[in-house]
Amino acid sequence: MPQDIIPLCVPEIRGNEWRYVKECLDTNFVSSVGPFVDRFERELASKVGIRYAVATVNGTAALHIALLVAGIERDDEVLVPTLTFIAPVNAIRYVGAWPVFIDAEPSYWQMDAQSVVDFLDKECRWVRNELRNNTTGRRVKAILPVHILGHPVDLDPILAVAKKFHLAVIEDATESLGAKYKGSMVGTLGHVACFSFNGNKIITTGGGGMLVTNNEEWARKAKHLVTQAKNDPIEFVHGEIGYNYRLTNIQAAMGCAQLERLSSHVSRKREIASLYAEKLAGVPGLTLMQEAPWAFSTFWLYTILVNPTRYGRDSRTLLKELNLAKIQTRPLWQPMHRSPAHAACQAYHCHMAERLNARALSLPSSVGLTEIQQRWVIDQVYASHGGTSTERTTCPT
Repeated sequence: MPQDIIPLCVPEIRGNEWRYVKECLDTNFVSSVGPFVDRFERELASKVGIRYAVATVNGTAALHIALLVAGIERDDEVLVPTLTFIAPVNAIRYVGAWPVFIDAEPSYWQMDAQSVVDFLDKECRWVRNELRNNTTGRRVKAILPVHILGHPVDLDPILAVAKKFHLAVIEDATESLGAKYKGSMVGTLGHVACFSFNGNKIITTGGGGMLVTNNEEWARKAKHLVTQAKNDPIEFVHGEIGYNYRLTNIQAAMGCAQLERLSSHVSRKREIASLYAEKLAGVPGLTLMQEAPWAFSTFWLYTILVNPTRYGRDSRTLLKELNLAKIQTRPLWQPMHRSPAHAACQAYHCHMAERLNARALSLPSSVGLTEIQQRWVIDQVYASHGGTSTERTTCPT
């Protein structure tokens, strides 16, 4: 980003990244083989509290492999939130399966657990020991909750109904490393889970991902698939179609350094969220990001909802005005049931997601965001409404 812009969310590189990457260069371990790959997998698994981790080139690749090891097949169906980045939905289509879109709940904007239960109970039926969608006739095989914006989905009802109908639960925790659900780390509650280390995530390897699971067979299968499914490394014998989804040693080295700072990154994110919550509480027409009593959120991107009638601007107008003040913001994603790329897929009462998409705006949330910068953001949000904050600041650039 240009120096005079307050960015939305950028990496924070101030640990052992330079030293670890230099070690890769000095030892010539720069590609997909090297000690940092194994170390990153081992340390990430330990940090999350799970038995196995398999590094991948990005979070989308991890999702693709997770679906494969969970046994999702062509023309199966997977329940997924409509309010999500497109990656998990695309991954479902990669394996030839079909997403069924579930609405967001209004309080924390996560996949609506009650809608999941209602859909499975009311819109599906047992046919020869398989759960079939009444509308499409296809087999329902899995639920893919996405923990968006650093906050966990309410998983207990989803896990219970998944057990009832023998469905796999694949957690997309790509935005929520470090978050907790009722004291347990996200990524440890389903059958398999995925993380992302893209440049805007809470820790980064530039690009990268990780599949985690307690299932030894699934972990072994995942490792096999991400390394081209090579059965005989000497004779290059491949028993099935595999993928070149390996993470490089250089990226893993950066990941190890970033992982050492995960706790401090999460703490800083929560400090940023706390200041936004304190200073924006009095702005008419704004709904502030909440944390459920059963949740520990990382507040990956602090997000507000803008009521245009009460605030005097809609979210997109506020986005443009903040941009003029050299502040980068962004709306939430187009709900997947409105995406032209997935127009043929079924949606189950997805009205809340549309309202959230129209009103949501994510504010600067970088770990390195200074208090002066954040107070400038807050002041400009007040100014767009026509008021002033209690502590006026000048542009930090």
